[in-house]
Amino acid sequence: MTLMLASVSDPSEAEVALVEGADIIDLKDPARGTFGAVDLSVVEDTLKSVAGRRRVSAVCGDVPMKPHRLVEAATALAATGVDFVKLGLLPNDRMTDCIAALRDIAARAKLVAVFFADIGVDLDWLPLLAESGFAGAMVDTAAKNDKRLIDQMDISELDKFVQASKHNGLIAGLAGALEAPDVPRLLSLDPDFLGFRGALCAGKSRAARVVPGNVRLIRELIPRADASQTSSEDHKVDWRFLAARGYSSDAEAKAATDRVFVHDLVLPVSIGAYDFERNETQKVRFNVDVEIRRATRQAEDMRDVFSYDLIVDAIRLILSRGHVALVETLAEEIANALFVHPRVVGVEIKVEKLDVLDGSVGVELRRDRATPTTSLQRRLTPLPELGAVKKSV
Repeated sequence: MTLMLASVSDPSEAEVALVEGADIIDLKDPARGTFGAVDLSVVEDTLKSVAGRRRVSAVCGDVPMKPHRLVEAATALAATGVDFVKLGLLPNDRMTDCIAALRDIAARAKLVAVFFADIGVDLDWLPLLAESGFAGAMVDTAAKNDKRLIDQMDISELDKFVQASKHNGLIAGLAGALEAPDVPRLLSLDPDFLGFRGALCAGKSRAARVVPGNVRLIRELIPRADASQTSSEDHKVDWRFLAARGYSSDAEAKAATDRVFVHDLVLPVSIGAYDFERNETQKVRFNVDVEIRRATRQAEDMRDVFSYDLIVDAIRLILSRGHVALVETLAEEIANALFVHPRVVGVEIKVEKLDVLDGSVGVELRRDRATPTTSLQRRLTPLPELGAVKKSV
């Protein structure tokens, strides 16, 4: 289960985020830059206001990449009692020394290393973070401009970061000017949390104040714990959202369907059963039609739609995993990836190799969901215990 992290600047914004259902309250000061820290007194006041109702994280600020400076900043922030201490790590010839110096504080505080997609993310540092006792790692963006995280790193690169983090026993988080359409795409990577600031604010400006409606929209795009067992005011169920995702209170109802498609997508693919086909890529054309349960009302925002981006991302993720011997295998893997989404009831997939002859060869298939997922008997996974991540041996 992916959690929602809401970045706020003070106790009043924290309360808005909490009431609207954010799982983690994250403190930073947008007025002080990309990774600006709030005063320690604000951290303490926010902790008192939240009063244990949610986990609280905070950034250490733009700390120079010097071991003693990082230790000082992390020690001071950890002393406030926050659940997670976030440290920005920039490419530096002293990276090993910086991470090693934090080992002692990591033994008594949950440290999260933050890398920046537009500066550089090196997966080779993840094992050292784990060995040094860090609790997690995340990717953000340093420049808060019109480029989102997914513009800086493609879906396959983000998938590798998430999987590598988890392989090393680290919590994996993604953030960086994320917008509502990014949410379903990134959920498919199964990160432990997604972080937001600008999308939660008035006018979508990270320098403005957090407003309830924007928090609610993002919250309703991220499934939470079993709705049937939730009764608190800050965990109200949005039945419109659940219906759009394929959950319905009427298991016998047969909803009308719509079709979302991606046609004539041509990509270079390492594919083929012959040995010589492993040495170079071939042009492959994809035509994918996805039949989805129609939402119960006219589409108004991302809560009501199944994005075609999910189709493209599924294809790119499969291709990023290496050579595929058969077009039949590739088509089946695409179908399986799309059926992960509960709203999908059927798929039609055509995969064509374009370089074999003067024309195209390939496979076309139709698959339907064998067992409808239209009942609330389908259970969502409980929230993960982010503070109890086991390290890989």
